[in-house]
Amino acid sequence: MEEIKNIEEVKKFYDLGLHEDVLKAIDDMGFEEPSKIQARVIPTLLEGADVIGQAQTGTGKTLAFGAPVISKIERGGAHIKCLVLAPTRELAVQVNDELARIAKYSRTRILPIYGGQPIDRQIKSVKRGIDIAVGTPGRILDLIKRRVLDLSQIEFLILDEADEMLNMGFIDDIEEILKNANDDRQTMLFSATMPAEIKKLSKRYMKEDTQHISIDKRTVTGATVSQFYYEVKNKDRFETLCRVLDVDEPTAAIIFCKTKRGVDEVVEAMQARGYSVEGMHGDMTQTHRMNTLRKFKEGNLDYLVATDVAARGIDVENVTHVINYDLPQDTESYVHRIGRTGRAGREGVAYTLVTSREYMTLKQIERSTQSKIKRKEIPTIDDIFEAKYKNMIEKVQETLQSDDYKRFVPVVQELDEEFNLVDVSAALMAMIYSKEVSFDYTEDSIATKGGEQKVRLFLSIGKIDKVTPKQILMYLNEANVNKTDIGEIDLYDKFSFVDVSEAVVDSIVKKCYGKKINGRKVRVEKANRK
Repeated sequence: MEEIKNIEEVKKFYDLGLHEDVLKAIDDMGFEEPSKIQARVIPTLLEGADVIGQAQTGTGKTLAFGAPVISKIERGGAHIKCLVLAPTRELAVQVNDELARIAKYSRTRILPIYGGQPIDRQIKSVKRGIDIAVGTPGRILDLIKRRVLDLSQIEFLILDEADEMLNMGFIDDIEEILKNANDDRQTMLFSATMPAEIKKLSKRYMKEDTQHISIDKRTVTGATVSQFYYEVKNKDRFETLCRVLDVDEPTAAIIFCKTKRGVDEVVEAMQARGYSVEGMHGDMTQTHRMNTLRKFKEGNLDYLVATDVAARGIDVENVTHVINYDLPQDTESYVHRIGRTGRAGREGVAYTLVTSREYMTLKQIERSTQSKIKRKEIPTIDDIFEAKYKNMIEKVQETLQSDDYKRFVPVVQELDEEFNLVDVSAALMAMIYSKEVSFDYTEDSIATKGGEQKVRLFLSIGKIDKVTPKQILMYLNEANVNKTDIGEIDLYDKFSFVDVSEAVVDSIVKKCYGKKINGRKVRVEKANRK
């Protein structure tokens, strides 16, 4: 079958020549298949060529340069081996965190260097010895001028978001840094656009045989696909999936998981609850996948649970729903996933389950795809009952229009002698309902499980201000709230979210607004969930 052939031709990370420690870390991160830019950039960098990578945000650029660099560098020693320049401290922290995940099993020493942090502490860390520095141009240049950072033996230099650094006026700083770097280094430049000054920079400071790798901008998602998301807690992810399936009752749906283990766990849990479902991922044999795909195409399976790599090449016209049980690793994968529905002009639905921590990633996907992903409330038991009731009534009406039921008339007449026929009908519907609903729901609404529903508050302070959850709790104590009124606290770079009981919202906003944390006045208000 052509579908399976296409699946087999897709490169895996272990095909690209990466170090086994890096491959182990990538596996832990849940990535099974490289994105387009990763598949093209990684082998080129491993071969030693300079690279210009032109691709949008959200395509996996950090892994594209981080995996080969960490695979190649010799760790230890007094000299820095790699410098990554980023336009903002937020991006520097993000890149540093991603590189740390890639270097999980190697002893690579990585340090973020940016303004707003004590320079003395950064100087001490550099002098102790680092392999990779991730920093903003201004602070990096400052350390070079102080003769703290020596780039004379550097092996790799990466300019990330080069066009943004140009827009922010860093071009002179970048040139100065490049002049101080070892001429024999391998240089990588990543940029979404390629303005004239970036081209000049690359000609001046990169080798003549530099490889220019451009990834087409794929931002348009199917117009026939309606996109929604459910905000869930991790512990409620599977129950949310069951509630959605019980309300919508898709005739054919593909459920996407990030990892092979995730596919196996979801399939096992769904099968235990009576769903007609099988899984597909890279560890399964081609024959197994062909048989599973055939059953799904022929309508003998209602649900297919798959990883991104296993779903490549699947073209089934009657798929009504795509459900992202886990967020994909990049925008390109999201576009590919939801493209499995809404085929041949038909209407399709795409649902994504996200935690509060994943919400910002979803918004980035929304911006990159130029589409609207609307919020939906998790179905309640009443919603499920209403959907099942309508479905049962339709089936009863269809049966009454045929003669198939008439052989049961004598049986019902016997029951009529002993029971009320309305009670008999209700009992039969209850029997059908119990088989139709697979999950043992105990609460009407997941949102109210374990207590009162919380309201989300926005605080204008975040990680860059060195704020801690404990400090936020002390800040909220200005309103004399109980610990039971405070739920999850989510810290981001420039802001934070806190879930609180509805009863204390007005008191917190009134008494805490403008009060200081770490010397900075904090704005607190109800978060806009839209």
